[in-house]
Amino acid sequence: MPRRIFFLSALALSASAAAGCSSKERAEAARGAPEGSAAPAPKPAATGAAMVTIAREQQASWVRNFNPLLSEGSVRFPTLAGIYEPMLIYNTMKNEYTPWLAVSHAWSDGNKKLTFAIRPKVRWSDGQPFSAKDVAFTFGLLRKHPALDLSGVWKFIDTVAAKDDATVEFTLKRAYVPGLSYIGHQPIVPEHTWKDVADPVTYANENPVATGPFTEVKVFQNQVYELGRNPNYWQAGKPAVDGLRFPAYPGNDQISLALMNGEIDWAGAFVPEIEKVFVAKDPANHHYWFPLVGGTATLYPNTTKKPFDDVRVRKAISMGIDREQIVKIAANNYTHGADATGLDDSYNRFRNDKAVAAGDWVKLDVNRANQLLDEAGYAKGADGIRAKDGKPMRFEINVVTGWSDWVRAVQIIAQNLKQLGIDASLKTYDFSAFFEALQKGTFDMSMGWTTVEPTPYNFYRDLMSADLLKPVGETAARNWHRFGAKEADPLFQQFEAATEPAEQKRILDELQMIFVQAAPVIPLFKNPSWGEYNGKRFTGFPTQENPYAKLTPNNPPEYLLVLTELRPR
Repeated sequence: MPRRIFFLSALALSASAAAGCSSKERAEAARGAPEGSAAPAPKPAATGAAMVTIAREQQASWVRNFNPLLSEGSVRFPTLAGIYEPMLIYNTMKNEYTPWLAVSHAWSDGNKKLTFAIRPKVRWSDGQPFSAKDVAFTFGLLRKHPALDLSGVWKFIDTVAAKDDATVEFTLKRAYVPGLSYIGHQPIVPEHTWKDVADPVTYANENPVATGPFTEVKVFQNQVYELGRNPNYWQAGKPAVDGLRFPAYPGNDQISLALMNGEIDWAGAFVPEIEKVFVAKDPANHHYWFPLVGGTATLYPNTTKKPFDDVRVRKAISMGIDREQIVKIAANNYTHGADATGLDDSYNRFRNDKAVAAGDWVKLDVNRANQLLDEAGYAKGADGIRAKDGKPMRFEINVVTGWSDWVRAVQIIAQNLKQLGIDASLKTYDFSAFFEALQKGTFDMSMGWTTVEPTPYNFYRDLMSADLLKPVGETAARNWHRFGAKEADPLFQQFEAATEPAEQKRILDELQMIFVQAAPVIPLFKNPSWGEYNGKRFTGFPTQENPYAKLTPNNPPEYLLVLTELRPR
């Protein structure tokens, strides 16, 4: 989920004001500071303790929730990976899995059985031993409470059993090789503290017992919280820092000052003119890295509503959007427009050039867009607005207040669509309201992000699989736009059993072509993986020269690879 901090120097503020761009910023996942808020920035931590100050969620105040079974936008960082941990971590930059709470995994029985060997001598932060039984218990909770099964694992898992303390065995309903990431990335909770939780769906877990490097809630106030080291962490000598500190910066000015003054050590931020406004302030210590592996900034049309249930309308809207203008004005030329496959650069080795060529609907073509809308029966009225059956093409596009690059993108889109006879308007929400509408399908169109997984199978499953379809009003962790491609489902099943690279590529090529033909969502531009750091107090951050992981703190569980490498100067 995207999270970013948009901060401007005086020069950049003047430029953005001239362009009509909001000076608010956007934190790539849970932001939503009230417009115009002027609360003072939290004071720096006391000197002495090696606390890494991280700006990752922009909120006016914090809500104490460390439940790792909930969606990422509902809980405090780093609940999913840093307080709790998964069995393995997929490393996008290396294209490989890193063993974590499990030391190894193995497939058997025609890829219908997946066995994990649990890491020995791991203890929970309260000193109790971690075992395979905790893994089996966690997945049992997902089965008992479907609202927690965010990846739909119980659609392909048949049974989970701890064969002994060191071995957990997953028996699948069918061969399902891509299930490795869904199972392996699941945060694991301790049976001995969760077995008596009455309702894990609403449980805030204010004092977590976990296996991660940072488990002690040392401070939790409205404006700041701090996490201390796990005294029983299983990696010897880690973490090397004393803890993590999270100020609640409610406004853009406070974050801008904190970054430029060196009060923040690590951020996942959209920073316009970053060389001028950040790096130039302290070239020896201020660094960034924005590889195009952060998913795709995407416009989600609610396909349960007219006119978005018509593929011609979806493609026409896409053809009416000037992506070059968005990249230049909203995204500061850090990226480029997406092609019709929707894939970011992490999937380059899978990209189907024929599907790219067939996806002409991501290219600006106002004449063709108007033709498609005519064909779909939406005629222009006397007021210039298209309508069908008396219903005008008038709708809102949701975006988060303060996510300035995306706010500006929607402003451009709304202006672009006027020339098609479509009256689209910007609708801003704080993050919690925005994300609730997105997950429950209570929107017309919405800005959103895509997940980054080991293969495009996961990407397209999120966007086209009928398995993930949920009724409007019911929370969907994926497939927010409620679209199912029946012709894709057999291909998903074929891929689930495929192990040969050539066969996987053939299937993925077909899935890409289905996606291009159906246009279930509207890809806009490849999202940079935003990451900045101040190296004055801490070292160990990934860089373009040492790309051991993504620099961004925005994508669980990968940021756990960074949290365990940070060390004081």
